[in-house]
Amino acid sequence: MNDSHILLLGPEAEALAPRLEASGYSCCREPVPAGATPDAVLLSSGDSGRIASLREQWGPIPVLLDVGDDTVEARVHCLSSGADDFWLSSLGPSDLLMRLRLHLDLTSRANVPAQLLQVGDLVLNPSTRQVKRGARPVGLTAREYQLLLLLLERKGTVVSRELILRQVWNDGQDSNSSNSSSNVIEVYVRYLRQKLEEGGERRLIHTIRGQGYCLSERLPQLEARE
Repeated sequence: MNDSHILLLGPEAEALAPRLEASGYSCCREPVPAGATPDAVLLSSGDSGRIASLREQWGPIPVLLDVGDDTVEARVHCLSSGADDFWLSSLGPSDLLMRLRLHLDLTSRANVPAQLLQVGDLVLNPSTRQVKRGARPVGLTAREYQLLLLLLERKGTVVSRELILRQVWNDGQDSNSSNSSSNVIEVYVRYLRQKLEEGGERRLIHTIRGQGYCLSERLPQLEARE
């Protein structure tokens, strides 16, 4: 049994309540009680427009969106909407439960001591999971938050792609998947940079050729490119 609270939004998501509760989760629907914070949100496909407001309210908690059909277009829509992952209401709940467990595990492993992490004007508060660039709040997905947290914990040092895969994707990586895994990391680094530099701020995440990434206020004294 576990004590995770899952917010269900939309008819397809709400229909999962009996299966989720049988698996030990507590399910809630709107309105959410004052002061309560869900551990994850499951959204029906028609509710993707609500993701931004959910992020503003609860920060980078896992958000999983029903995409209806497993197509490239549907997956692109899922990622562009700000969701962390997708699920298919047309299939049984087994795949969803696996994805949900993975995201909740990633979130629990990110619960570090409540000490502010900072580089320049970038500040991350682990106790509230809020990120700011100066006075500007930065809304991140759960995966983007995990990546930024790892880079901040190792600020000023080069973080290898292999370590990022182990810590953020829980992936041991083999030779057959190295190229695709590296591409995924590059995509998420690009997402992070776009959000951290949205207000015209200078770059903090630097790419170190052949080694990985370094988060620092100035370009590291290594062969690097932005």
